[in-house]
Amino acid sequence: MPHTYAANFIHCVFSTKDRRSLIPSTRTAELYAYLGGIARGEGFSLIATGGTDNHIHLLLVLPASISLACAVQKLKGSSSRWMGRDFSWQEGYGAFSVSPSQIETVKEYIRNQQRHHLKRSFEQEFVAFLRNCGIGYDEHYMFG
Repeated sequence: MPHTYAANFIHCVFSTKDRRSLIPSTRTAELYAYLGGIARGEGFSLIATGGTDNHIHLLLVLPASISLACAVQKLKGSSSRWMGRDFSWQEGYGAFSVSPSQIETVKEYIRNQQRHHLKRSFEQEFVAFLRNCGIGYDEHYMFG
């Protein structure tokens, strides 16, 4: 086969450093648009964004030529500088593959983060993702 074909849908989650409330609601639309611009400029797609004042969810579509680590580095690095001197993201991130049949469900989940977090915290949500995906973790080191 002379060409490479891939459909890599990734639900990516990361928080602000120490999960501080650093994303004001007055800047979320601009932040999401900026992240979309970064993605387009780097050759991948961002098809859903959502979050709260202390974390963000992204649904990415990565071509075979772009690694997840590279995409997240570009998104976090550029947006951190754009947000300003007192802003920073946490060091790591969570990334979970999404079946094409579940894309609409994941988009809806991502877009309704404000309502979703009336019921559980970011920490509870993130641990649930890890458990549901069978990813081992050490609670002593997970949230810094």
